[in-house]
Amino acid sequence: MIDAALVILGYLAGSVSTGVLVARLLGLGDPRHDGSGNPGATNVLRLGGRPAALATLLGDALKGVVPVLIAQALELPGITVASVGGAAFLGHLYPVFFGFQGGKGIATGLGIFIAAAWPAGLAVALTWAVVAGLARMSSLAALVSFALAPAYFLLITPAPALAAMAAGMALLTAWRHRGNIRRIANGTEPRIGQR
Repeated sequence: MIDAALVILGYLAGSVSTGVLVARLLGLGDPRHDGSGNPGATNVLRLGGRPAALATLLGDALKGVVPVLIAQALELPGITVASVGGAAFLGHLYPVFFGFQGGKGIATGLGIFIAAAWPAGLAVALTWAVVAGLARMSSLAALVSFALAPAYFLLITPAPALAAMAAGMALLTAWRHRGNIRRIANGTEPRIGQR
């Protein structure tokens, strides 16, 4: 029962759309309909600048961190920790509180990864930072870093259950970024900071 309750808690925590709430508080409109149409930190950056983006980034990361840390504090099995993390990620992508119109999950995913096993999570975050710094594309950084996440969880931690969670998250990330993949291929993907 505790395991199931925590999985539900993870999903509900993930369903809190930080970007939408921050945008409402700052009078920026709805990031699900303005800019790129994504309620994540990158689009909020375009709509409201760095403070709004930072608040969105931190809120999205925390809703991945907190459920995973609770599961770990209760010393639940790795498969339960992975399930809670995966549920939080799904909640961000398909939030029950916001008509199932969520973001692409990168900040929440990084929070989950770091909370679940910080050495592997740090490797994912560093990969994101390097690719983003070189290419100036958040989407490309997300795709590359999440694609490598399962290997990091197997090689650095190692934790097969978390690697399986990361693999599922990588597939969902690719699916949610399918429009970005097309734009990257044809050279029209916006760079970080472009409005």
